[in-house]
Amino acid sequence: MNTSGVLGVVRILRNRWLMPWWVAVACGLGASAVMAAAPGGGHAAAPSADVAAAPAERDMAQWVERMHSAPCRKSYAGVFVVMSANGAMSSSRIWHACDGAQQMERVESLSGTPRTVFRRNDEVRTFLPQARVVRTDRRDAAGLFPRVPVVSGTSMAQFYTSQLLGQERVAGFVADVVWFKPMDALRFGYRLWVERDTGLVVKLQTLALDGRVLEQAAFSELDLNASVRVEQLSRLMDSTSGYKVIAPTVVKTTAQDEGWALRQPVAGFVLVSCHRRAVSAADDAQSVLQCLYSDGLASVSLFLESFDPQRHPAQSQVSGMGATQLLAQRVSPDTWLTAVGEVPQQTLRLFAGQLERLR
Repeated sequence: MNTSGVLGVVRILRNRWLMPWWVAVACGLGASAVMAAAPGGGHAAAPSADVAAAPAERDMAQWVERMHSAPCRKSYAGVFVVMSANGAMSSSRIWHACDGAQQMERVESLSGTPRTVFRRNDEVRTFLPQARVVRTDRRDAAGLFPRVPVVSGTSMAQFYTSQLLGQERVAGFVADVVWFKPMDALRFGYRLWVERDTGLVVKLQTLALDGRVLEQAAFSELDLNASVRVEQLSRLMDSTSGYKVIAPTVVKTTAQDEGWALRQPVAGFVLVSCHRRAVSAADDAQSVLQCLYSDGLASVSLFLESFDPQRHPAQSQVSGMGATQLLAQRVSPDTWLTAVGEVPQQTLRLFAGQLERLR
């Protein structure tokens, strides 16, 4: 398949986010995502209640609340390593700082193409030093970089159960080991190592339905007393001299306004956002529609673009790397769909099968 068009956008977004939802847990969750974890979608337990609860007594909502509040307790820095079941490995150095309402991240890739990503609240800048290019983007939801979708209208406790498995040491810190077990075959499971004192996620495994580890990530180095300040990271983020700044157009929209809907919802997944994104910064650049669905942990992006027989194959395309799966196929005479998510292939097929054109 040609790498132009929507696959280029998919790769840009994948590189920008670097890792799935659980790295965002290490960097902070949006409040709505935490509330969604509570039984029935209600309010999560107050932090004071979580502090009082022993690890074995915490429910799903309390575990997520603990992980959510961890990043603003301390500034930290560390090296994060991701390994897929197929042997692929990547590593990044992360600097994190929080100062009241101002939240900053710096994530520098240590493998592959050199790349540094900054996030200041909802503003994201990706520095590509070899090309001397800075790509800018803006998020319209709360949460730190990389982000978890802010989800309302779903309850993680309906689709996952939590179980404390014990304690282990990671990067020199004692961590509670927690299993988020899926209750159906539409989502993967997660085994998390949560640092006992701060609640920071220091290691995670994404598990297939048969228990195989699809992807594993952990801090190999971690300093929970790092002298990282918001103003330092902010100055670095604003240092764009000598770089070409590219800001592709991103327009917020709705699936209905774009003429698309799901015939039936996919259990637990709700529509979080829809944006029409330009493939490049050129004035006449082709655009793709991205609709993001999430159950509060797992997420699926549906990318819709005009079908082009010169770029798109006649047959459906299926691929996967670690926990990330991809399904690409023609869904109407003039539309090509690329579905991407940290979910089983059958979930992507279900989304594709339920997608219908309204006009």
